[in-house]
Amino acid sequence: MTGPAVVLVGPPGAGKSTVGALLAERLGLAVRDTDADVERAAGKTIADLFLEEGEEYFRDLEAEAVRRALAAHEGVLSLGGGAVLRPETRALLAGLPVVFLDVTDAEAVRRVGLDAPRPLLAVNPRRHWRELMERRRPLYAEVARAVVPTAGRTPQDVVLAVCEALELDVECETE
Repeated sequence: MTGPAVVLVGPPGAGKSTVGALLAERLGLAVRDTDADVERAAGKTIADLFLEEGEEYFRDLEAEAVRRALAAHEGVLSLGGGAVLRPETRALLAGLPVVFLDVTDAEAVRRVGLDAPRPLLAVNPRRHWRELMERRRPLYAEVARAVVPTAGRTPQDVVLAVCEALELDVECETE
């Protein structure tokens, strides 16, 4: 196998990191998060990168982290919420087992709140989240093989829905 077994995309608050870790455990695979890759490579938090270097610089680092992860990681891969903004990233995702973890406005804002590490949502998160989703929802849908709603579901329920959507039923059956 080459490339990730599953790639998770979606907005802040969709549960990509949580679901990714649980899914990887369920499948017996490693999990990787490109936001963590960016922070490790830069030696700074994403919030600090945005503040000190700007969004474009961060997006350059993010695109490179995604490219590297897609080429090297064979487990479950969780992408940062804005990774799909770059056309070259969307092209790399074509044909891969990508799942868009979709979440309602209310649920995302409840989960994200005023979380400072999410620089694009730091002020008026509800309005910014809606604007962000107007731009990104079509991009998430474009790259996704499946869409899995997360609102009102436990992370374990979302894992099972991802398994069903990608027809990974054998590996993901309940224990």
